[in-house]
Amino acid sequence: MTGDGGPANGRVIRCLITDDQAMVREGFAAMLAAEPGIMVAGQAVDGADAVRQARRLDPDVVLMDVRMPVMDGLEAAREILAAAADPGRPRVLMLTTFDLDEYVYEALRAGASGFVLKDATTAELIHAVKVVAAGDALLAPSVTRRLITDFTRKPPAVPAAPAALDVLTSRETEVLVLIAQGMSNTQISDTLCIAGETTRTHIKRILAKLGLRDRAQAVVTAYETGLVTPGG
Repeated sequence: MTGDGGPANGRVIRCLITDDQAMVREGFAAMLAAEPGIMVAGQAVDGADAVRQARRLDPDVVLMDVRMPVMDGLEAAREILAAAADPGRPRVLMLTTFDLDEYVYEALRAGASGFVLKDATTAELIHAVKVVAAGDALLAPSVTRRLITDFTRKPPAVPAAPAALDVLTSRETEVLVLIAQGMSNTQISDTLCIAGETTRTHIKRILAKLGLRDRAQAVVTAYETGLVTPGG
């Protein structure tokens, strides 16, 4: 998958790694530093440190642990993205483990563009960084299912108004529904019998019209507005 607005056009991807465990930080730093086209711009020991360093280092991707002292990863993600001068960067990639399902929904609401497991292989980590840096979201169907489960258990207190989607055409609305169901661009194209470039154009327009950062936020919006319902 590719996207717009990222640094993938021959530019080095600058990463900030945030985790309170030195072993995790150093391990991820070593894996990323060995990859051409990726640079580890810095390492932060907690959320507050990440906020300070993101302001100073201007990274393209922030790898962010969830559970940390001083300030957790969710609050740090909110602060970093709220202060960003460029709506397309940085992108936040959450570091997670299988037992953190309860954080999936809140992480997406905070603006995270995807998730990567702490025990990810080098290839998986590099792929995740490149995908979000290119402007896309690392939101596999398995993560979408976790999002749906989390949404069912604790929906937002104040859902967005369905009228917010009135700016979309009927075809764009169809595409948004399929995105929320966890379909890839290829699956959307096959389902609607349209070309891949047409699908990408629809998604780009959906994000622009709704003022969304990426595919992950589109999924959240679809559920918050009631366009898609868990189990629907």
